[in-house]
Amino acid sequence: MGAAAIMAGTLLSACGSGSTGTPVLNLYAYPQQHRADLVKRCNQQAHGKYRIDLNLLPRTADQQREQLVRRLAAGDHGMDILGVDVTWTAELAKAGWILPWTGSNRQQVEHGTLPAPLSTATINGQLYGAPNNTNVQLLWYRSDLMPKPPSTYQGLIDEATRLKKAGKPHYVEVTGAQYEGLVVWFNSVLAAAGGSILNKAGTQVSLGKPAVTALSTMHKFANSAAADPSLSNTQEDPARLAVEGGTAAAEINWPYVYASMAADKPAMLKNFKWAPIPGITGTGKATIGGENLAVSKYSDHPDLAFTAALCLRDAANQKYGAILDGVPPTIESVYHDTRPLDPSKKADAKTNPSMVTAYPMRQAILDELHTAVSRPVTATYQNVSTVTSTLLSPPQAIQPVPTERELRSQIDKALQSKGVLP
Repeated sequence: MGAAAIMAGTLLSACGSGSTGTPVLNLYAYPQQHRADLVKRCNQQAHGKYRIDLNLLPRTADQQREQLVRRLAAGDHGMDILGVDVTWTAELAKAGWILPWTGSNRQQVEHGTLPAPLSTATINGQLYGAPNNTNVQLLWYRSDLMPKPPSTYQGLIDEATRLKKAGKPHYVEVTGAQYEGLVVWFNSVLAAAGGSILNKAGTQVSLGKPAVTALSTMHKFANSAAADPSLSNTQEDPARLAVEGGTAAAEINWPYVYASMAADKPAMLKNFKWAPIPGITGTGKATIGGENLAVSKYSDHPDLAFTAALCLRDAANQKYGAILDGVPPTIESVYHDTRPLDPSKKADAKTNPSMVTAYPMRQAILDELHTAVSRPVTATYQNVSTVTSTLLSPPQAIQPVPTERELRSQIDKALQSKGVLP
């Protein structure tokens, strides 16, 4: 969507409620295949009290954030409900661009929502977003090559070495390119080592000895038989394609790869299994992702926007999104819901799927969500992320002690918005 089109849409929306007098609420969110269905359902339930208009943001996260920040900074009244990546919530809250969830609205969000996604929207005790979906990575592996999934990185290296000697596909794909995926990998390995990038308040650098351990693990992995030669350029989709293409034995990736395998390589699906992500001395801790729904400070109808956001992320809609779009729910009860999409009809994997048939990895995701960790919750997250991914790239060149020292220095400057970003 071009800037001119965006502004035209904004002006039309800002002109208000249309000839029917029904208030229009503009939802801005990333493209999700069946999101329009969820909007339609809420509009029907509103019975004319409001109407949600869906506006899709660009596909890439950087472009999504840029558009939201640019328009919020201009005090744009044409946005009401915002689909915000979990890593941007603190930034928008500190800037004063999104409203806190309070009273009954907050209680409804917190009721039944898993603690981990809720923590991504909670800044200094205040709730600034309603967790709409969440995400954690799993270890996806070919059971015909790797019958017992290792629980540690050393185990993965050992398995890769064994497969390489046998002349079989042996790479284990991770997101090693210089981008947000590399920060996710580091954050998860660091959590497995018992550390974190920042302190809990998000005000000071933590790192230290656990970071040296994590960096040593990443360096060893990146220079082992498990590492794909293209590791330093690998993002989520190349990792997925390497397994589907038969050159890799496993990948650490998001749950969407299951639906992809089912569609692209159905013959491989029976051997495509999942396990918790690996750690250092045992099972690791996953980094949480996902989307929070926030209400813009500049909305002309904030009360209605909160009501509409509650509808968009209710249990029924989260179940619909999980089954048809593969996005993990934030409401725990949805994981235990065994009913098909249309409860009045018999469950059928193709025509009337349920969480049981379409989401067989749901318990593994739920288990990881109970131990998942956030990326740094700070208004300067973009700076912290840029510094981290730059200094860790390429992973093969990591020098644990010097790299930890440089990370500490550069992230400290990033927290204070000092220095020149690399």
